Amino acid sequence: MSDTNCYHCGLDCNKNEISFDEKSFCCNGCKTVYEILNSNELSCYYDFETSPGTIPTDIKGKYNYLENESIVNKLVEFNDGDISVVEFFIPSIHCSSCIWVLENLSKLNNGVTTSMVNFPTKKIRITFKNERVNLKQLVELITSIGYEPYISLDDDAVKNKKIDKTLIYQLTIAAFSFGNIMLLSFPEYFELSADDFWLEKYKFLFRWLMFVMAIPVVFYSAKDYFIAAYKGLKHKMLNIDVPIAIGISVLFLRSTFEIILNIGSGFFDSLAGLVFFLLLGKFFQQKTYNFLSFERDYKSYFPIAVTKIVNGKETSIPVKDIEKGDRLLIRNEELIPVDGILIAGNAAIDYSFVTGESVAVIKQSGDKLFAGGKQTTGAIEMDVVNTMSQSYLTQLWSNDVFNKTNEITIKNITDAISKYFTIAILAIALFAGIYWYFTNPSMTFNVVTAVLIIACPCALALSAPFAIGNMLRIFGYKKCYLKNAETIENISKIDTIIFDKTGTITSSDKTQISYEGKVLNNSELSAVKTVLRASNHPLSRLLYRFISENTLNVEPLYFDEILGKGIEAKIEGYDIKLGSASFVDSNLINNNETSIYIKINNDFKGCYIFKNSYRTGVKEVFETLSKKYKLVILSGDNEGEKPYLEKILPPNTQFEFNQKPENKLEFIKNMQQQGAKVMMIGDGLNDAGALAQSNVGVAISEDVNVFSPASDAILDAQLFNKLPAFIALSVETIAVIKMSFIISFCYNVIGMYFALTGQLTPVVAAILMPLSSISIVVFVTLVTNFISRKL
Repeated sequence: MSDTNCYHCGLDCNKNEISFDEKSFCCNGCKTVYEILNSNELSCYYDFETSPGTIPTDIKGKYNYLENESIVNKLVEFNDGDISVVEFFIPSIHCSSCIWVLENLSKLNNGVTTSMVNFPTKKIRITFKNERVNLKQLVELITSIGYEPYISLDDDAVKNKKIDKTLIYQLTIAAFSFGNIMLLSFPEYFELSADDFWLEKYKFLFRWLMFVMAIPVVFYSAKDYFIAAYKGLKHKMLNIDVPIAIGISVLFLRSTFEIILNIGSGFFDSLAGLVFFLLLGKFFQQKTYNFLSFERDYKSYFPIAVTKIVNGKETSIPVKDIEKGDRLLIRNEELIPVDGILIAGNAAIDYSFVTGESVAVIKQSGDKLFAGGKQTTGAIEMDVVNTMSQSYLTQLWSNDVFNKTNEITIKNITDAISKYFTIAILAIALFAGIYWYFTNPSMTFNVVTAVLIIACPCALALSAPFAIGNMLRIFGYKKCYLKNAETIENISKIDTIIFDKTGTITSSDKTQISYEGKVLNNSELSAVKTVLRASNHPLSRLLYRFISENTLNVEPLYFDEILGKGIEAKIEGYDIKLGSASFVDSNLINNNETSIYIKINNDFKGCYIFKNSYRTGVKEVFETLSKKYKLVILSGDNEGEKPYLEKILPPNTQFEFNQKPENKLEFIKNMQQQGAKVMMIGDGLNDAGALAQSNVGVAISEDVNVFSPASDAILDAQLFNKLPAFIALSVETIAVIKMSFIISFCYNVIGMYFALTGQLTPVVAAILMPLSSISIVVFVTLVTNFISRKL
C-alpha cells in the first residue's frame, strides 16, 4: 500500500499511483484536471487549499441530451440569440479554491463571459456567448475539472417558479412609514405651549403627511392580517389575527377621526410600529429556512433527459417524452426513469433509495426493472413497459397524502390563547364603555378605543415568531433544517418515533464484513483478492477493499463471472469459486444474511458476511428516547439483523420488517387513528409516503443540499446522535413561548390601566407598545440561545 496522497483530490493513490510533473495522482481524471488548469495558467488553484479538487466523472456521451433544443430552452434563464445565462447547482463546491477556479472559467473557454459563485447555496451563474460555446460544451467543461452540475427533471419547474417578494415589499413600506411618521411626530411630542410657531404653520401639514403614509401600511402591509382574520371568523374561529386586525383598524380610524376634527395627532406612529414589528417577525421566521427545499418529489431525483436508441442510433429525449416500447440506454451510475424490461448488459440495480434494501439486485435479460433504481455495473439497454406517469415510483407519489395541504389552524399555540384573549378584551371594552357612559359620557369613545388599541396583541403575536424563528436559526446552524415554525410545535407534541433502518440508523457508506469458516492463509487471501479485482459486482468491490493482503502480480488463467450466481477462476494453482451458497455447493446457508461463500480446490472454506454499519450513538439515542417515546423500527429490509438490533436497542422497541412503501404509509396512518402523534425518520424515496403521512417527517441526509424526500425537517446524517437534543430543544422552546405570553400579559395589564382611566396619550402608546415588542423579542432571543447552549 502506498502512503502517497493525490495532489489534486487528496485521496490515497494506493497501487494506482500516476506520476506527472513530479506530482502524484490517484487516477487519470485528476491528472487531466491538473493538466487543464496548469496549461491555462490556473495552477494557483492549489495554493488556496491543500488538495482542493474532486475526482472528475466520465463524461463520454453523458450530456448528449443537451443538444436537444427543447431541453436547453428549459434550462437557460436568458437567451437573446447572442448571449445566454444559465444557473447550475454544484454540490462539490466546498472551499475558496472551488470559488476561484469556477469564477475563472473564462480562462478555460473564451466563450464564457462571466461566472459568479453563490457559495452558501452552492450555485454558479454563467453568462456565455452562443457562437463560441454551447450548453453541452459548457457543462462538459465544468464536469471535466471536477464540478459536475446537478441537473434534474425538477429544474424546469424551479426555474419557472415565480418568487413571491410580497412580504419584502410589505416590510419595506412599513419600515419607511414607521421611521418617517416617528420623525414627524417628535415636534408634537415635545411641544411646550400653544403659541409655538411650529404649531401655527406645520402641525396640520405633518398630521396629514402621517395620515398619507399610514394608508399603504394599513391597506397593503397589513392586508394579510385582515384576510386571515376574515377567514378565521368565516370558519367561526378566533385566531391571533382577529385582535390584531381590530387593533390596527381602531388605531387607524381613531387617528383619522382625531386629525379630521383637529382634536389630536392620532396614533399613526404606534400603528406603523405595530405593523413593522409584526412583519419583521414573519420575515425573520421565513428567512431562516428559505434556501432549502422541503417539498421534493421524484422529479427532483430524476435526470432531465435520457438516451433513446432508434435504429441503432442514440438520441437524447426529455424524460417526460418517454413512450411505451422505447429502447433506452442506461449508462453506469444513471437512474432508471421508468419501468422496463432488461434487454442487454449486466445489470446490478441499486434500489436502496426506493425499497430500502442496501445491496444491489442482480438482473438478467428479460427481468423487469423498476423506476428509481441506479445501474451500477456498466451500460444496459431496456425496453419501456410503462410511461413515467404509470411507473411504480410515480404511482407511489399519486397517493393522496402528497396532495394534502397543511394549513395553519386554530390548533397552534398562539391561536389557542388568542381565542380567549380576544373575548376578554372585547368584554373589557364593553364594560368600560358602559361604565364611562354613565360616569362621563364624553370619555366613552376615548376609553373604548384606547382599550382596543393598547390590547392589540403585538407582543403576544411576536413571541412565537421570534422564539421559534431564533430556534430555527439555531437548528439550521447545527445542521438540522426545519420546514417552518409549526414543525417545532409539532415536534413538542409527538409521542411515537418511527425509524427506517437502511440509510437512517445505518451508514450508507460503511459496511461491516466478518468471516466465518476455516482460516485462509495469506496466499489464499491474495489469490481471492486478485480474482475479485476483475469483478464489478458491488459485493465484490466491497470485499476487495476489505481484504488487506496485496494482490498477486499475475492475472487469472481462467475467469468466468456468472450473473446472479458468482465467480469461477483459476490462478496460481488455485481453483476458486466465489458466490452464493448454491453456486459453491455449500450446506452452510446464512438465512437473511448477505454473504459471499468461498470454495478453493473443491474444499469449502467459509463465507464473508456483510452487515450494515450503524451510525455513531444509535444505542444511546434509542435509550434516551425510550424513556419518553414509543419507538418503532419500520424497514423495507429483511429480518437478518433483527437479533443484533434486539441486543443493542431497548427491549420495548417494536420491529416491523419487509415493509413496502405503501405498507409504511398505512402503518403510520393506523397508529394516528389510534391517537398517536408520530415522528417518522427516514432517508429515501421508499420513506416518502410515510414522511408525508406522519405528524413530523424527518429526512436523514448525507448532503442536505442534494435530494432528500419531502419532509418537515432535514437532519445532517453526521448529527444523528444529537436527535434527542433537537427534540428536547423543541419542547423547551414551547415553554419559552408560554413564559413570554405571561410577560406580554403583564404589559397589557399596565397598558389597560392607562386606557381604562382615560390617560392613554399618543406619547404613552408610542413608548409602551414598542417597549413591549422589543423586550419580548430580546427575552425570547436570549432565553432560546441559553437553552440551546445548555442542551
